[in-house]
Order: sequence, then C-alpha cells, then structure tokens
Amino acid sequence: MARRAAIVAILLTMVMGLYIIRLAWIQLAPGPQHVSAAAAAAARGNWKRMSVVQRQRSLVLDTGRGDFLDRSGEAITGETYTTLALFPIVASSRGAEPELQKLAKLLDVSVAELSARWDRLREPAFWRHTDGKGNPLRLTEQQVQQLSQLKLQGIKALPYRNRYIEGHFPKQAIGYTSQHPEWLETAYPQELASGKRKLTDQVGGSGLEKSLDKLIRGIGATSVSYFMDSRFQPLKGLDLRVTEPGNSYYPLQVDTTLDLELQNRIEAYADAQGLKEGAIVVLDAQSADIVAMVSRPAMKSTERLSEENSKALINHALIAVPPGSVFKLVTEAAALEAGVAWENEKFTCNGEYGKYGLSCWKKGGHGHLTLREGLAQSCNIAFATIAERLSAEQFEHTAAALGIARQVGWHAEKPFGPFREPLRLLGEEEAGQLFVRRSTADGEQKRLVIDGGVMAQSAIGQRDVLMTPLQAANLVVTLLNGGRVLEPRLVSEIRYANGQRMAKLAAKRADDGGAGRIHPATARVLLRGMEAVVDHGTGQSIRQGIWTVAGKSGTADVLRVGAPSVHQWFTGYGPAKSPRYAVAVLSKYRPPGSSNEATKLFRGVMDLIAKIESEHEKNV
Repeated sequence: MARRAAIVAILLTMVMGLYIIRLAWIQLAPGPQHVSAAAAAAARGNWKRMSVVQRQRSLVLDTGRGDFLDRSGEAITGETYTTLALFPIVASSRGAEPELQKLAKLLDVSVAELSARWDRLREPAFWRHTDGKGNPLRLTEQQVQQLSQLKLQGIKALPYRNRYIEGHFPKQAIGYTSQHPEWLETAYPQELASGKRKLTDQVGGSGLEKSLDKLIRGIGATSVSYFMDSRFQPLKGLDLRVTEPGNSYYPLQVDTTLDLELQNRIEAYADAQGLKEGAIVVLDAQSADIVAMVSRPAMKSTERLSEENSKALINHALIAVPPGSVFKLVTEAAALEAGVAWENEKFTCNGEYGKYGLSCWKKGGHGHLTLREGLAQSCNIAFATIAERLSAEQFEHTAAALGIARQVGWHAEKPFGPFREPLRLLGEEEAGQLFVRRSTADGEQKRLVIDGGVMAQSAIGQRDVLMTPLQAANLVVTLLNGGRVLEPRLVSEIRYANGQRMAKLAAKRADDGGAGRIHPATARVLLRGMEAVVDHGTGQSIRQGIWTVAGKSGTADVLRVGAPSVHQWFTGYGPAKSPRYAVAVLSKYRPPGSSNEATKLFRGVMDLIAKIESEHEKNV
C-alpha cells in the first residue's frame, strides 16, 4: 500500500513538473527567429506588466506641458484646482446608500444619475457638470472637506491641472492643442516607435502651441493609479499611487510679450463693437514686441475642433489680404526714395485718372493738392501718378526695405540654444506680396510684365497687393524707428520650472536681404502725412480722444461669394508726439459705402490703452 502511494505521488509530481516547465517555456522562452532580441526581452517581461495593468486604472492629472505667461508674469494658460475623480469599480463595492445620497447631493444630481454615470465608466474619469463635456468640476474647500468624510470607495478629490483658465477664451496667437496623428508620425517617428509618444497624444495645432511644441510638451505626465482586480473591485491596502516625472526643471514656462489685461479688454471691446471678422494688432513702438493680437471670430473652445468652428481657429492678424490705401505709405516712400516726387509737389485731381479705368474715391476730385495732402485725403490720382514714374524694381526695392511682401515675425534661421532646428514663432504668418510675377517668353529670355496699369492699381493697394495686419502695424513701427525694420516678437524668454532661464529670444532687427533701409528723412515725411490724415484728412473723425493719434485709413474692394464687399483698414500710432504703441485694425467683408469700422475701432483701442496706462500710474 505504501509502495502504491509512493508511485502515485511520484507520478503526480512529474505531471506538475511538466506543467511548470511548460509555463516557464511560454513566459521565458525566446520568440520566433524573426523577432528582435529587444522584442523578445519585452515579451518575456510582458506578463509582469500585464498583471499590473489588469489591476490598475490610471488618470492623468497634469500632462506636463509648459505654460504661457504674459509680460507681467500673469498666467495665460495653466491653473491647478481640486476636482473629483471617479474610478470604475462595481456598484456593490462603492459604499452604502446613505453615503451615495450625500455624494449625489454634493454634486447636485440624483442618486440615479450618479449611479448611471458611474456604471458607464470603463476607465477613470473626472466628474464634469455635463456628462463627458466641459472642464472637470471645481471643488470648493468645503466640498473637499465633505468628500473626505464620505465612506465611499472609488472616489477621490485630486489636484487637476487645467490648460485653459476659466473665464478666458483661448487666444489664436497662443493657439490650441489637439490630436494630430499625421503630424506626430512626421515629427516624432522614433519616439512613436519606442513608445515614448502615442498617436493619441495632444500636440500643438497652431500658434505658439505648435511652433514651440517640441520644447514645451514636457517630459511626461503626472497620473494617479487606482488598483482593482479583474472584477473591478478595489484591492485592499493598495489604494492610490501617484506617478510623476520627478524633474524639478519641468514643466517649462514661456514668457510672452503679451499684456493679458490689455488683450482681454481689447477682445471684449471688439466684441461689444461688433467686429465679426478681422484683427487688431498692438505693437510696442520701440521694440515691435506684440503687446496684443486679437482675431475674430473668437476661438471659444479647444475641446471640440470641427468644420463649424474652423474659421475661429484662423488668426486673421497673420492672413494677407488687399490693404487698400494703407499701402499708399509704401508707394510714397518708394517715390521719395527714387527721387521722382517730393512732399510739397502739387497735383491736380478732377476725380478721373483718364486711363486703366481708375478714378478717385471722391466724386469730382480733390482739386489742387500737395503730395502730403494727397496722403491726408487719400487721393488715388496723385498716387497713381507717382507710381507710373517708378520702375517695378524701384517699387519692389523700397517695399523690401520696409519689410513688405515677406514674413516679418520673429524667427531664427539657424538652430540655437535648446532649439535643434530653425524656429519661426508665428508659423501661420503669410508673406504678403506686391506683384504677381507674370512672365512672357521672349526667345530664351523671360521678362516681368508690369505695365502702367499694374503700377497704378498697386499704388493704391489693389491689384495683386497683399498685406497682413501684423505687417501693417510693423510698417508703422519701421517709420517710427527711422526706417529700421524690426521683427515683431511674441516670446521673450523660456524658463525652467524653478525660474532659471533656458533660452532668451532677444528683440532684433530684420534681415533686409540686401535691400537696406529707407532714409530717416523719408520716414519723417510719411509720419507728418499720417498726422495730417487725422488732423484734417480721411481720419479726422477720430481726432478727439485721450491721446492725439496719427495713422492711415484704407478700403480695399474685394468679392465674397461673387458679391462686392470691402476690407476696411486703419493703421497708426499714439500718442502722436511721443509714440508708444503702433496699432493696426482690419475689419473684413464690410458693405460697400459703409463707414470705416476699422477707423472707429482704432480710436477705441487707443483710448483703451490710454485708460489702462492711466489706471496703472494711479496704482503705483
């Protein structure tokens, strides 16, 4: 009997041994020959990882993405507040009915709705006012205290890093983040292959969020894990575990040149005045730093990007459109630089140019007037006349010297500091243009076809001429700086989380591409003409205000869905005697013959700036 028992025991041991050997072979043996050594090693360790994954459910508290600050250090993006997290555990393990009733009351919902939303969870989620929509609930200190006293499983009050601050709409200059798998595949192929990035990651879609994405995306997220078994029941004793990068240098902070208070107040003013489509750009008159950049329609949400709100994602401050008579500043500069006209030269305007179908906006004309008065009254005849005295090359040379017909925003053509490739802060900025180079074959030679009609139409900002509001504002800064073209800057520094500087983006002059600069005397003539515009010319309706201002208005004829329409412009500076700001305003697709909305908005923006500066002086 004892012998038989011993034999049975040996057989059972052998069978168990075979099962153990087989299990070890499955878990530890190398895979097929075509699998790499790294993949085989990963497979051998996979059972360990999977056993953990089956037990934990994670929720991201902070993506680790860098934040943007305004020039005074006020946060444009990023705020931390306490919210409620729910973990998908079975109803039987959550807690007693009275405790659930207390939680439902705290959340201002019924127990039935609370339970239904909780039952639908398959992954951890933050509680939101509307199921699946809006920002996570913002808990008060009293609510946090009440939650801590509830005897419930699967809920936790946690610190949450909200990207877009409540009460402030996103800014097109800052941009937005979204899922963009195609761009990720192009920009981060190695990181995708290694698993450091996923195709579902949020990336910058426009503005600074996009141009600085590779730097500000951070080094990893902070997440919380809640441990459960395969039946979605909590594992006793394990509770929550927070995982974070553990690098005190991150996330980064980006110091912008924006004045958030001014930006927000201009946005509110533009909306109150009914600006439907267009832009307002405010530059520092000395440095060309971008103090405010407003684009309409407003970008109200970055959570759901669709065809319906795609127009709001466009930064109209960077889109090139016909500038109309604003471009007469460039035409006059070209004529003065070429020596084919002078400030007090007299012209006669009877309302018709007599060719090219060109006429003056004023019926009957302006009569006799000087070139300065021609700018003040925006006389088409005077400017068509001086344009025909120019060659296309002279016109293009002066436009290039003024930074026109190219991108003017701050950029670096070579890698520097932490940037491993060239950098352009405003990647969406369009270059604008003066002429479209239509060529005709002449044997083996090709020549540019620019006749008198093209010159005359271009002189008044029509034909093929295009300009962005940013370029229009920077043109004014160029004149105020005696002809020196600066690059409008949106970022001044990038710093580590501890405040230490990572990179400085210094204000700088633009590369003239060999065009040089206009003479300071030419700039002074144009500034005097802009003062005359507001004093007694086409802009005299805005003569009264807190500051005396100067500038140039413009109206460009365009078509929208085949129907006539106009773009209305005003670009200028203030205070006129000691300029501190240059402002360009564009109101797009206005009814022909309507009053210039851009001129009115320019006056309002200048008064708003003056009020804010006065308020700050009183508080000092």
